[in-house]
Amino acid sequence: MNWKAEWKKLAAIAVVFAALFWLPVGGERFRSAVLESLHLAKWYAREHVLLCLVPAFFIAGAIGVFVSQAAVMKYLGPRANKVLAYGVASVSGSVLAVCSCTVLPLFAGIWRMGAGLGPAVAFLYSGPAINILAIILTARILGLEIGIARAVGAIVFSIVIGLLMHLFFRKEELEKANSRAGMPEPEVARPLWQNALFFAVMIGVLVFANLGAPNDWHFRLDNGREFEAAIVKDADGADGDSAEYTLKLLRGPDKGKELQVSASAIVEKTPASGLWTALWQWKWNIAAMFAVAFGVILVLWFRIAWWKVVIAGVPPAILAFAMPTGGVFVLIPFSAAIVGLSIITSTEEGEAGDWFAATWGFTKQILPLLFLGVLVAGFLLGRPDHEGIIPGRYVQMLVGDKPDTFLEMTGLLGGPAESLIRPFWSLWTNFFASIFGAFMYFATLTEVPILKGLLGAGMGKGPALALLLAGPALSLPNMLVIRSVLGTRKTVVFVTLVVVMATISGLIFGSIV
Repeated sequence: MNWKAEWKKLAAIAVVFAALFWLPVGGERFRSAVLESLHLAKWYAREHVLLCLVPAFFIAGAIGVFVSQAAVMKYLGPRANKVLAYGVASVSGSVLAVCSCTVLPLFAGIWRMGAGLGPAVAFLYSGPAINILAIILTARILGLEIGIARAVGAIVFSIVIGLLMHLFFRKEELEKANSRAGMPEPEVARPLWQNALFFAVMIGVLVFANLGAPNDWHFRLDNGREFEAAIVKDADGADGDSAEYTLKLLRGPDKGKELQVSASAIVEKTPASGLWTALWQWKWNIAAMFAVAFGVILVLWFRIAWWKVVIAGVPPAILAFAMPTGGVFVLIPFSAAIVGLSIITSTEEGEAGDWFAATWGFTKQILPLLFLGVLVAGFLLGRPDHEGIIPGRYVQMLVGDKPDTFLEMTGLLGGPAESLIRPFWSLWTNFFASIFGAFMYFATLTEVPILKGLLGAGMGKGPALALLLAGPALSLPNMLVIRSVLGTRKTVVFVTLVVVMATISGLIFGSIV
């Protein structure tokens, strides 16, 4: 009998038993945390699975089937040109604009096809971190210096972390390169430009289906005043006439100033004019054009019968015109399109059938772990403005610009421990912000209003940057999936590098601003 393995099982049983034995099921906070985990899972299912993850699964499956292994090795493999490989990987997020979970199928796809560990990890970090809209929103809401620091830090992070991962595991990388040296270029079914256009069309659907509303609004008040402003804090959920918006002016001599406006005083609130507003207003029309192009490609280049594509495309088109706009109703025609695509690819022989099989393989591997991670993250940390089992005031207390609140709440103010805590407070707050950001799940753009609230509660700018550099790129669901792809050792090293570098960046930034 393998006693080492049996002792591990016994320890696991003991931990589960102890957790169940002391489970505080009668406590209000525990019940609230359970509800928060379900609320977060519901929100995640509505906002991310159909529009974000499913297209990402199909793109990842396509990478595994339609992109040759030799091509991946040539441009992203262990022996690829480092400038090209890391250059492409480090700026990919500006094109994709995905969250820490949506990037996972794409990362798993290029990793399985033979990409080097360094470029693959650089892509994994940069995908959610270098989001152009998120960086612009950060600069507008949190300040230009934080926006610039986030943009520069994210690009540098992706390259440095990728290079360090390659250095730490260079022996394995060398073995991978040697095992695939001299790999013959396989015969391809279509030229490179056709595959590139095929992926561009799928990415177009992914990007425009998830294009967020602009945060630039035109307000008209009951006193006749009109102005354009970004919403710093929304009034949604507040009660009656006391509900207030916190707005940041975007034009005029008072540009950059914040003001509070009663919700009852707002006569009209419409998106401000501009390119991003125009794209957002036409997002579904543009996504539909990409979808039509996608159907044409399936017929012309993938030899799928035209009548199958038409039959699969008619129900989504009818539902798109019949369904009300907004809310969950937009998911109905999108879901019909997914079902149609799944049916026509799964019933085809050859590469179309292989594509669906690869997509389904990624779905089975990744989706259960993501939902488990979302449930745990919701239970522990809750949602924005909703607490989990860990009280929000503790988080604010631990990332304050000064340790006074922490010392008061812990009763250490004026005691001998105060002289030990104050010199290390900056290091602690940046480290804690990095850890907190690494484990909490941030959907794309949600980190900005959360940081605005924490800064208003006394959080320092250094810890704010540390959270911005660690948070969007990592999350508990994200870590679980990365471990299933890379293994425990590489995952621990990757997470550690992100946390350490975010902490150091926060310390440096906090000392110069």
